[in-house]
Amino acid sequence: MSEHLPSLSGKECIRIFEKSGWSVSRQNGSHIILRKAGYPRGICVPNHKTLDKGTLASLIRQSGLTQEEFRKLL
Repeated sequence: MSEHLPSLSGKECIRIFEKSGWSVSRQNGSHIILRKAGYPRGICVPNHKTLDKGTLASLIRQSGLTQEEFRKLL
């Protein structure tokens, strides 16, 4: 059985994605867009105090990481 995802803020989530090669491309309001070479689409991270578990799971899927790989980057 997999572990639960941690409770993270948008900025903490962005720092973890940056460790895996994503970089901040731009910001539109409270949403920060990350880009990575080789990926046709960016990922849009809301800059909130805490991200919903479903939102975090979706961002992890969009980034191409598994939840276990994401947890190792914490």
